[in-house]
Amino acid sequence: MIEKTYQPGEVESRIYAAWEAAGAFRAGRPERAKAEPYCIVIPPPNVTGSLHMGHALNNTLQDILCRFERMRGKDVLWQPGTDHAGIATQAVVERQLAERKEPSSRAMGREAFIKRVWEWKAESGGTIISQLKRLGASCDWSRERFTMDEGLSRAVLKVFVALYREGLIYKDKRLVNWDPKLKTAISDLEVQQVESKGSLWHIKYPVEGSDEFIIVATTRPETMLGDVAVAVHPENEKLKHLIGKHAILPLVGRRIPIIGDDYADPEKGSGAVKITPAHDFNDFEVGRRHDLPLINVFDDEARLTLKDNEPFLKDANPEPALVEAVDGKPREVARKLIVEQLEARGLLDKIEPTSHVVPHGDRSGAVLEPFLTDQWYVDAKTLAEPAMAAVREGKTKFVPQQWEATFFNWMENIQPWCISRQIWWGHQIPAWYGPDGKIFVAESEDDAVADALAHYTDIEEITAEEGHDIAADPERRARFASEYLHRDDDVLDTWFSSALWPFSTLGWPDETPELKRFYPTTALVTGFDIIFFWVARMMMMGLHFKKEAPFHDVYIHALVRDASGAKMSKSKGNVIDPLELIDQFGADALRFTLAAMAAQGRDIKLSSQRVEGYRNFGTKLWNASRFAEMNGCVRSTEFDPHHAKETLNRWIAHETSKTGREVTAAIEAYKFNEAAGALYRFVWNVYCDWYLELIKPVLTGPDSAAKTETRAAAAWALDEILKLLHPFMPFVTEELWKVTAEQGPPRHYMLALDAWPAHDGLDDTVAEGEIGWVVDLITAIRSVRVEMNIPPATMLPLVLANASAETAVRAKHWSDFIRRLARVADISFADAPPQGAVQLVIRGEVAALPLKGVIDLAAERARLAKEMAKADADIARVDGKLGNPNFVSRAPEEVVQEEKEKREEAQARKAKIAEALELLKASA
Repeated sequence: MIEKTYQPGEVESRIYAAWEAAGAFRAGRPERAKAEPYCIVIPPPNVTGSLHMGHALNNTLQDILCRFERMRGKDVLWQPGTDHAGIATQAVVERQLAERKEPSSRAMGREAFIKRVWEWKAESGGTIISQLKRLGASCDWSRERFTMDEGLSRAVLKVFVALYREGLIYKDKRLVNWDPKLKTAISDLEVQQVESKGSLWHIKYPVEGSDEFIIVATTRPETMLGDVAVAVHPENEKLKHLIGKHAILPLVGRRIPIIGDDYADPEKGSGAVKITPAHDFNDFEVGRRHDLPLINVFDDEARLTLKDNEPFLKDANPEPALVEAVDGKPREVARKLIVEQLEARGLLDKIEPTSHVVPHGDRSGAVLEPFLTDQWYVDAKTLAEPAMAAVREGKTKFVPQQWEATFFNWMENIQPWCISRQIWWGHQIPAWYGPDGKIFVAESEDDAVADALAHYTDIEEITAEEGHDIAADPERRARFASEYLHRDDDVLDTWFSSALWPFSTLGWPDETPELKRFYPTTALVTGFDIIFFWVARMMMMGLHFKKEAPFHDVYIHALVRDASGAKMSKSKGNVIDPLELIDQFGADALRFTLAAMAAQGRDIKLSSQRVEGYRNFGTKLWNASRFAEMNGCVRSTEFDPHHAKETLNRWIAHETSKTGREVTAAIEAYKFNEAAGALYRFVWNVYCDWYLELIKPVLTGPDSAAKTETRAAAAWALDEILKLLHPFMPFVTEELWKVTAEQGPPRHYMLALDAWPAHDGLDDTVAEGEIGWVVDLITAIRSVRVEMNIPPATMLPLVLANASAETAVRAKHWSDFIRRLARVADISFADAPPQGAVQLVIRGEVAALPLKGVIDLAAERARLAKEMAKADADIARVDGKLGNPNFVSRAPEEVVQEEKEKREEAQARKAKIAEALELLKASA
């Protein structure tokens, strides 16, 4: 028996436990051995993570796909797992050590610290997984992987060694995003750009051999100590005469060339820019084009380092007082001291206030430094070519297709990928250095030793015992490794192991049955922000090592924003916690909300009110199920919708079939909002508001063949609703599936494993024509009542003008329903509409509502005219804003979008008013 109210908190954990106990989500079920495979790999959340709204959207959409395809009979593998999240996890554990006043990571040493991180993972690393289960994620948890587990670590080693030997991994000295607090390179995705107020210092650089100065403007005077050139645009009429001459670097005395380069913008600042290749990414590229030297003036904590800095001192004559004053000082302190020195020497032309973007580390909060350092790199340009070809040839498709342009833009301008990080938690780089700096890259220390022994044939330790094979002596081999080889301390970028995720999780480098069956995977669901960092790199690695793109479809979903359209952030205090919404409204309500709002290419504006609204949708379904149960609507093996006799039952079968096609087509096209919209309309409007309402007289009437069929039809349609709705609202549908199984024939499967509905042969245009006419007529009359402000208690006459015989029969048959549901006093027939009647066209025929004497037509016209004027004024006000370039460029994105939506709402309102005025015009 169905309980009076649905309590998600009491049901969801019980239902999920039942799914797991039944192995409902396991891939490779025996009965599906010959089924078509379907595979999605989860974007692995950080092991430090907690469920946020982005996770909720991403995993809801993946779950809809997996539950849908599982019900379609496919052998579904939704591959779960977590990412070791190198920098984030190390930071969490180091913070924990500090809070507990325990020795720091450096104090305890690498081995002890890594052991401590593994202990932390065992205790706290499963939080995100349990939260995904609360959302309803139907992953095959028996196959859960971790990017640092043994199998994936083996894959990482194999890939690194292979790419190194192919010349696709190498060491180089380049600029990186350097975090001076964490003392490591970080990826672009870990850079947070912060709008900051600062100053623009205009500095006078003396031109050699003249009294002339060339003025450069900078927000970072401290980096001028590393200047190696001044650039002006070759077509800068004011300054191009200086190209080829030299300037003298203030305070340092270094002679630096004045070069011509397009990078210098003649319209910006003074038109001249200082070139500091070791401390600016753009300057680095200018330096490469002009073969300029690199002078690094910072240490790894972003302190000035001038003493004993040979590149800085070469060809320079810095003032001793300057060197003494700023050496070892932090950037901010050195900046102030350098500005004071420039001012004292009359070399500061002016200072202007400015706003500019300053990069910060998202983990440390520190201001980042473009830093010149030796790092390991992947030749991404070479690996990118096959990935771009796969998209061009349609082997991998982006949905929406517009994201292909973003993909190509990134890939065609790709830079070497920095893959080394100066931390301890992660995959340690499998490179060993010999005493002369020779690098030995190998999958194990034993292999590195073997390579080193083959190389160093003249080391005394090796040759001392003639005829004795050191490689076969574990003790001597270990001693050799300890004394002569040093392993690289760095670890790999987390994205390196994540790039192998689609095939490493399936067992590669071993040729496992799972790899053969599920690679390449079917689809990937992810956010646009990691198209380059993850999607592109998975394609590079998959194509290189498996010779096939790792997925056929890449569905890119939008952002979840707050109700006003602002991006969620802790600093704004507008973060919506999905777990709180689940506690309040249930997982199904949150899931359906996200799906219903997931229009392709459009961000989601989320509010708790929306989730509450879809909670009410679940309640509507629950109450409809109770109504059916209380009225004896029980499934029957004798009922076949193809042979239904009653018009209403044939109609609901027709509408069910139509909805099934719409939902199936929408999910296949990744149009989740359209699938959810079709389900909402069918469940709320068609089944609950119309079908159950129209069959009430039959259900409450005397027993008959019609009643027996209608009860079975209502139960059948409810079953089909549960199946169609299950991918979106799995908990409430599974619970109703279980409870309704207490009556009628036994269920063979849990709903999660039951078959997706097939409704071939249920289209019935005759039944749809009849019931659809009734529904359209009542709906149109209700709309007029609302638009004309007609009170509910006022009964209206209805005149069917020049009605066909078919319409006349329908009107007489359904007259009781029409009068009751449309608040109609009587139904009559006439050759033409009466004077002063509002005319409605219902499926090609006219239905008239005489309103003279019912409402004051003149007053109603005046009211509508006033409303029209207000709508026009609202549109004009918004157009004024949107037509103002200053507003569009300066207002936050969400404010501009809100104005656009206000205009859309006003336009829709205007269209409705125009429609009502047209009706009144026709009634004149």
